[in-house]
Amino acid sequence: MTADTEIPAKIRLNAVNKIFTGDRGKLVALQDINLEIGESEFVCFVGPSGCGKSTLLRIVAGLERGFTGDAEVDGSPVNGPGRDRTVMFQEHALFPWLDVLGNVMFPLKLKPGLTDKERIEVAHYYLKLVGLETFERAAIHELSGGMKQRVALARALAPNPRVLLMDEPFAALDAMTREQLYGDLQRIHAARKKTILFVTHNVREAVCLGDRVLLFSPRPGRIRHEFKVDLPRPREFNDTALAALSRDITNELKTILAV
Repeated sequence: MTADTEIPAKIRLNAVNKIFTGDRGKLVALQDINLEIGESEFVCFVGPSGCGKSTLLRIVAGLERGFTGDAEVDGSPVNGPGRDRTVMFQEHALFPWLDVLGNVMFPLKLKPGLTDKERIEVAHYYLKLVGLETFERAAIHELSGGMKQRVALARALAPNPRVLLMDEPFAALDAMTREQLYGDLQRIHAARKKTILFVTHNVREAVCLGDRVLLFSPRPGRIRHEFKVDLPRPREFNDTALAALSRDITNELKTILAV
């Protein structure tokens, strides 16, 4: 491969539009979304409620139908959910009748070609990666909110998806727990090199985690600005340079909302 050979995008969205139709007529959730995301890139979507960022995440996940335009992962059209993509939501959605290990192993039962021993080994690896190797036999109700989200993250990573889609996964957690998880997620991203799309309302969270921050405007939902985050990793949430870039993005968001 020569130096100027174009590397294919991991995710490509071309002229994506999504309209919801209800009792009050039509709502243009997304309009003319064009976006390319590279292999192992961490991209954050920020914007006010109703700007379409979660809808776009669901389109990439294959959970949202009825859109126009093209959505591709690894050059193949997104026609529905697939093993190459995993979604992690704000609610952990863990199974209360299974212990920690059972929850992480659950998606592995659906992955062909693994023996029971291999499934256990994979689950152990990801529990160690999220720092819960000593809690594998704990019941879900015994865990804190942050620990539950760590289990959910291990479960999302265990099937080894190529793309991890995260929809406000830390929004319901307290500030101290969120900051701990920012460090965990940066470490895991460095170790596993997953392509990550991350939806959040928290601008500083996006700057702390992302390689790029895409700022959406509402009604209709559009990508209005892109910010490249060139800060060294690992990043500290209260770093002054991080706070300065967050302030610039927040000011731009205020300008958009004032129009």
